[in-house]
Amino acid sequence: TELEQLPAEMHKVVVYLGDYIDRGDESCGVVDLLIHEPLAGCESVHLKGNHESEMESFLADPRPNHLWTQHGGMATALSYKVRVKAKVSAVERMRELRDRLLEAFPAEHRVFYSNLRMGYEVGDYFMVHAGVRPGLALSQQKPTDLLWIRDPFLSHVGLFEKMIVHGHTVSPQPITLPNRIGIDTGAYYSGKLTCLVLEGEQSRFIST
Repeated sequence: TELEQLPAEMHKVVVYLGDYIDRGDESCGVVDLLIHEPLAGCESVHLKGNHESEMESFLADPRPNHLWTQHGGMATALSYKVRVKAKVSAVERMRELRDRLLEAFPAEHRVFYSNLRMGYEVGDYFMVHAGVRPGLALSQQKPTDLLWIRDPFLSHVGLFEKMIVHGHTVSPQPITLPNRIGIDTGAYYSGKLTCLVLEGEQSRFIST
């Protein structure tokens, strides 16, 4: 790949911006790929997305009509070959779903989910799933904003402490502004996965 053609002495880091699950029937397979088939010669950094956060919330409190089950969580459960009985109460069904999921997770998947990071700083850039809240230092950002924010982040025209690289909000093409770079091009339905490549002071995009 283009990443592998960089000078051998250059330290190469691949930062994934989260939302590995819930987008179709291969969530388990995606996590397997990230764990077992990292890009050769690259350090991998896996950030947490709002979908991983919502799954974590469901596992702690498996109530009926939980947001996670309405936003793709059932597809994730099926990817782990988890099914639950239909002829029980909604409360029992959700508790059973939680229990079976916890049993179905391979040990390395448990470690993967528990080690997801909220953000990653390198040079003049801060990588995060959703964005940051304007007016707050990066060190003071709340997890909820890092995982979920759109406005006022998207509409903010001032500079942040660092250039923010984010996903979460889908656009047909990558967005490059003076204060942020958005690279979520909706791969789960568009088939277009976008990567931002940073080399010194230069940047470019790679897209499928």
